[in-house]
Amino acid sequence: MTEPVDAGRIVLLTASHRVAPGLLSWPAWQTLHAADQVLCADAAHPQLPYLREAGVAVEQAAPSAQELVDACTGGRTVVVLASGEGDRALTDGLARLGGSGQVRMPDLELLPGSYDLPGARLLDLVEVMDRIRRACPWSSQQTHKGLAKYGIEEAYELVEAIEDGDRDELREELGDVLLQVVFHARIAEEDAEAPFSIDDVAGTIVEKLIHRHPHVFGDETAETPEEVKAHWLRTKAIEKQRASVTDGVPLGQPGLALAAKLASRVRTAGLDAPPPAGEGIGYELLHLAARAEADGVDPEAALRAAARAYRDAIRAAEGHGGPDTVEV
Repeated sequence: MTEPVDAGRIVLLTASHRVAPGLLSWPAWQTLHAADQVLCADAAHPQLPYLREAGVAVEQAAPSAQELVDACTGGRTVVVLASGEGDRALTDGLARLGGSGQVRMPDLELLPGSYDLPGARLLDLVEVMDRIRRACPWSSQQTHKGLAKYGIEEAYELVEAIEDGDRDELREELGDVLLQVVFHARIAEEDAEAPFSIDDVAGTIVEKLIHRHPHVFGDETAETPEEVKAHWLRTKAIEKQRASVTDGVPLGQPGLALAAKLASRVRTAGLDAPPPAGEGIGYELLHLAARAEADGVDPEAALRAAARAYRDAIRAAEGHGGPDTVEV
């Protein structure tokens, strides 16, 4: 009885474009060096110079599915360097051949030569933002001041998604907030006097986080959230060297949040500076915000929750729970 011919093996080698060419996994290098044939349809494939420098012979070819199956006959291993959209026709063709039942198929292996690290898609965002900044008539004209209002809007929409508990909406709104950061950083690159990039932004916050977490990156210890906060406040105080506890409190934030922030600074510093007495709703709200902060309640969030309940009550009084239909 005649022994069946070994159908061989096809290896489709992929690599992330977010990882520098030539930085392939050890299994990928082993497979490339051991292969009987390495094929690549794209003459400009970024891996080619590095493979050839490493002594891997690569042939420029775009075989059909049948031609590739034939090339593996006799137990040969053929590696195909993935080159993007052009691979779809090949893989579809191999699937059709395998499904026909008329061809003895080689073993088919998908071998990732490199993997995306966590955060790799951020590189795509930076690249897309760069192209938009250069090619979009609207985006190319935007300034930090012009975009400021969108930063505020997106932050509020993020808070709303958090309070709604909508996971899909939360993911989308986080992306919108992230876009504001990347957009501003891209604009900052063009400043003639003091340019900085998204890498400078990321580097600054990385250094700050490491410095303010000595219990994680240094020799100090912290066993409770309260101890962590104490570390944070001490390092922040050393960094800022503020003349007043009110320094750095943005006065443009919503009133309740502003009042709570001031009360928090006073309480943390141990100052004897209660909210001033006065007449009018403003002073009443100031005292309520300070009291809420002392009780560990975010007055802005509490008021929003109450307002949402009020909105629902209004809709119920109107006889419906759907979108508003009353013209104002």
